[in-house]
Amino acid sequence: MTTISSTSTSGTTSTATGNTSSSGSSSTTSSNNATTALLTALGASGTIDATGLATQLAQAQYAAQVDQLNTRNTTLGTQISEASTLMNMMSSLTTSLDSLITAGQLSASPQIANSQVATVSAGTVPGSGTATLEVTALAQGQTLASPSVSAATSDFGSGSLTIAFGTVSGSNFTADATRSPVTIAIAQGSSLAQIAQAITSAGAGVSAYVATNANGQQLVISGPQGAANGFTISATEDAADPGLAQFAYDPASTATGGATLAAAAGDASYKLNGVQRTATSNAITDAAPGISLNLTGLNRGSPTTISFSDPTSAIATSMSNLVTALNSITTQLNTDTAVGAALNNNPGARAMARALSSLSLTTIMPNAASGAPRTLSDLGLSTNRDGSFALDSTLLNKTLHANPAAVGAMFTTGLHGVYATVYNLSRSLNDSTNGNSLAGSIKSMQTQQTSISSRLSKLTDQQSTLRTQLIKQFSALNAVVTADKSTQSFLTQQVALWTNKTA
Repeated sequence: MTTISSTSTSGTTSTATGNTSSSGSSSTTSSNNATTALLTALGASGTIDATGLATQLAQAQYAAQVDQLNTRNTTLGTQISEASTLMNMMSSLTTSLDSLITAGQLSASPQIANSQVATVSAGTVPGSGTATLEVTALAQGQTLASPSVSAATSDFGSGSLTIAFGTVSGSNFTADATRSPVTIAIAQGSSLAQIAQAITSAGAGVSAYVATNANGQQLVISGPQGAANGFTISATEDAADPGLAQFAYDPASTATGGATLAAAAGDASYKLNGVQRTATSNAITDAAPGISLNLTGLNRGSPTTISFSDPTSAIATSMSNLVTALNSITTQLNTDTAVGAALNNNPGARAMARALSSLSLTTIMPNAASGAPRTLSDLGLSTNRDGSFALDSTLLNKTLHANPAAVGAMFTTGLHGVYATVYNLSRSLNDSTNGNSLAGSIKSMQTQQTSISSRLSKLTDQQSTLRTQLIKQFSALNAVVTADKSTQSFLTQQVALWTNKTA
């Protein structure tokens, strides 16, 4: 930041920066100081203080421009600070709403009576009422186990292993034509752990690890969940280094010595509300409205109940907190845009005021069913004449009890709803590419500050140049004054001598 110094009548130096305002009379004061100093020096018995006098006159020459630029820079700084405060308040409100909604506090959350059977979470659409769940089979992946070998064994052969995917049913294997087999090269001298790593790293979705048992070690190979994810393994051995056949598996083969089936691939099987269903994975998204499942156990013949929590109390509290937060923002905005205030006439602040004034009547659920709440005013939010907000708790409770599912749908992080509306408002305020937004105003004001800093820097250079010129001029004047005073001193001595002789 450019710094320019100015000197008062007492000779004390004060500093004016891009963020510090100066008195509007400093130009006149500096000029008068310099004039007085010049007159005093010319009438004094000594020589002129060329450096001090030149500094004062150079500063006086540019004091008015410096004061004007510093004052403007201070004003811009205040405007940027207050615009940033408004943007931050809206961003904080958006973050708070996101946290509440993400935590599931403002929607009907599913709960399961038997937590050993499954864990439940909210689906992408709201749910209500109750549901029953009976799990008869869990989805699982195929698991193979190679023959056990001594821990001291180091030669497992080399060549390649090829994994083909499909469906295994007894001794039959039906290949999946849409999935290409994956071939894995096994280098000579690879350890059991290195073979396991090669299989896992092949990107086939199959993992392997080394298990230790009473007979030594064996390779365990597992595929993803689902009946369609069965697989076979064929070995292509190096004739000079055999041994990979011990990891091969073919359900139709009667040969011994290869890997054996420890667990068959299978789908999950369950009944939801009495309807038989299957899934390729135990993680089931949107099994029913408002319900996503992660199956963890079986409960054949003993269905458990899934119910939904009542979010009405949390929503009522959140609406009250929303009104409080909006009123804090509105109070700050009104203060900043009052007559004579920093953001009076600021386009971004005016746009924010317009958006807030129409907030309660804005349609935030365009796809709502007939009779369902569509605006925040349907939840009791209203706008007063001074721009502040109020909450009609009676209307809110009436809407909550008449259509709780529809109200819950307004409190999601989807494209529509309370959060999306507040988020979009905050995003528009923070859009620096829009000159009519708060962020756009800040960008413009920061550009002005950069220009002011550049102008102050140029004035500093001009002031320094003028000071140098004046020092040269006053130094030359000093030489003349010194010569004149030498002549004066000589004449004075002569007059004194003449006077003494006459006496």
